[in-house]
Amino acid sequence: MQLETYFKRIGYTGTREPTLAVLNAVQEAHLKSIPYENLDIHLGRTLPISETRAYEKIVLEQRGGWCYEMNSLFAWALREMGFVVQYHSSAVLRPNGLTPDGDHLILLVQLEEGTFLADVGFGDGSIPVLPLQQGTYQSGFLEYGMSYTAPYWTMHNPKQSNTAGFAFTLEPRQLKFFQERCTDLQTNAESGFVRTTVCQRITREALYTLRGAVLGELTASGKTERTLKNMADYQKVLLEKFNLELPEAPMLWEKIWARHLEWVNRLG
Repeated sequence: MQLETYFKRIGYTGTREPTLAVLNAVQEAHLKSIPYENLDIHLGRTLPISETRAYEKIVLEQRGGWCYEMNSLFAWALREMGFVVQYHSSAVLRPNGLTPDGDHLILLVQLEEGTFLADVGFGDGSIPVLPLQQGTYQSGFLEYGMSYTAPYWTMHNPKQSNTAGFAFTLEPRQLKFFQERCTDLQTNAESGFVRTTVCQRITREALYTLRGAVLGELTASGKTERTLKNMADYQKVLLEKFNLELPEAPMLWEKIWARHLEWVNRLG
């Protein structure tokens, strides 16, 4: 990894000392600059488990990514800076229970102050890292929580989020552990990642979510939604809200709009 190139990609100009303050600053810079997105799945491309490929795609090609890409890249950068980082596996909280273990890759970072959850791959995650301690934690206008019921730690997303959070244990994992779930989530017709395109980006002021053709914006004042009008509108939103300049946008928009119309027709 060329660490300076990564720093340029996220707009980070601070020191690289492995401290809590630096960890918070780098996580915030990454989240503000790089969107969570699954667009390659809908362009017929395979998303491998690979730190090298994640670096090429996200840093050199100026794209975003999903958890396996975003957090493997982030872990690599943190190690280059001297942080002690481990991969951990988690299951996402759904109304009907937990998804399979390995559906979400997270990072635990060891510091003098304790152990911290670092995560740039959940789409609407906390801007500062979260301590591995039970409690509630403020991140801009949103409140996150951490709780423990043996053997699981649970990260609780803000009540305004579409996803409740995720549960994990302290068993470290190798990156290859996630290969099976990574493959299934991008190929199984029942997977939400296959059914719908998603882009998300969070700052201290707003959480932007583009699900299919519907753009949502959550701020301290509340949530607004609108349906995108056409391909030009789609390209503009990708660029202005998600820092994405995507040459394949016209082809992708055709699929997105067709699915949107099907969804509207089903609603009657």
